[in-house]
Amino acid sequence: MITLHHLHKHFDSHHVLKDVSLDFPSGTVTAVIGPNGSGKTTMMKSILGLVTPDQGQITVHGVSAINNAASRERMGYMAQIARYPENLTAQEVIDMVKGLRQLETNGAMAALVDRFDLGPHLNKPMRTLSGGTRQKVGAVIAMMYSPTALLLDEPTAGLDPIASERLKTEIARHRDGGATVLITSHILSEIQELADRVAYLHEGRVLYSGDVPSLLARTGADSLQRAIAHMMTSANEVQA
Repeated sequence: MITLHHLHKHFDSHHVLKDVSLDFPSGTVTAVIGPNGSGKTTMMKSILGLVTPDQGQITVHGVSAINNAASRERMGYMAQIARYPENLTAQEVIDMVKGLRQLETNGAMAALVDRFDLGPHLNKPMRTLSGGTRQKVGAVIAMMYSPTALLLDEPTAGLDPIASERLKTEIARHRDGGATVLITSHILSEIQELADRVAYLHEGRVLYSGDVPSLLARTGADSLQRAIAHMMTSANEVQA
């Protein structure tokens, strides 16, 4: 369980998060969605400890996560565009992360490398890898410690259909194992397939948090894409 309680964050005069309170239950996949600039990335980085909120609290499995690196020991993160040392091989990058975290993978790393067909690429420099292969490296790093919380930012970007389906299977496996999973994606059909819950942000505020069927019922829509379009239109009309 990850809980955000009255989060506020400013960057200079820009108020990015405005009293954000959300619960992300264990054993569920929650899709965090909203227009560009809605605060999704800042919220995610706040949970990861990369951004410190101006006000509010974050707890991960009941432990305060603000200025507390230990709370994120079993947290996995997959960035949309990960930055790696370009001169290192994929194996060296994975080994570097293992050295930093000093946790046992208990065979999970080897299984993930096999599942994503990364073996032939492990000894290649990162600069030579395609975007999809780099995403696979990111997936291995995020999941190799059997995380109890998994944060995924546009995780299928650049993946071929086979790798994308394998990643979705891994996401479902972690959810079914009790992990708290947060995912951002612009592919709403993918979110409808994966997500149990939706948190919709608009200009730093939470406009909806709940399960997908309730959102469809609330908006009268027959798909998540139409439901989100309805919410975006309604939010813009209120502002106008």
